[in-house]
Amino acid sequence: MHKASSVRVALAVLTACAFVLLFAASASADTGKFHSADSSVNSSGALVVSFDERGLGNGNIDYTLTADATAVYACINGGGNHPQAANKEAVEGQVSTGGSFASKNGRVVASLTTGPLQDPSFTCPSGQRRVLASVSYTNIVLTDTTNNVSTTVADASRTFFQV
Repeated sequence: MHKASSVRVALAVLTACAFVLLFAASASADTGKFHSADSSVNSSGALVVSFDERGLGNGNIDYTLTADATAVYACINGGGNHPQAANKEAVEGQVSTGGSFASKNGRVVASLTTGPLQDPSFTCPSGQRRVLASVSYTNIVLTDTTNNVSTTVADASRTFFQV
């Protein structure tokens, strides 16, 4: 083999290696990583997850939010009290939502809201109204479906009326 052809082969191998390393670096740069994700329950009893994901490329990023939910509904009288009776009902199930957000400078800072579970179909006695007494969310998972990255989020709960 001539010296010139050996140099060409070596250059071709180096060029291929550089291309592979460059492609791997750019692919990992667009993976995304959740910097933070916090949960809370708003005044309507809905789960709100606020998050900050970084290391993203440009474009829209799609998300899903899922959680196990428990909502307790009760009957409240005109004085704002829960009569000592068995007129309350707990509902359990899963809540979920999704959203799409534009990445700005490789970052998405946003929030998603879901829930609460719909109130049960039981009725309250005359002079009382049905209210959401408390709600809790567990097994909360936020997923960046564009980059297949998930994070678990702390449980959240709120009590509106003691029952």
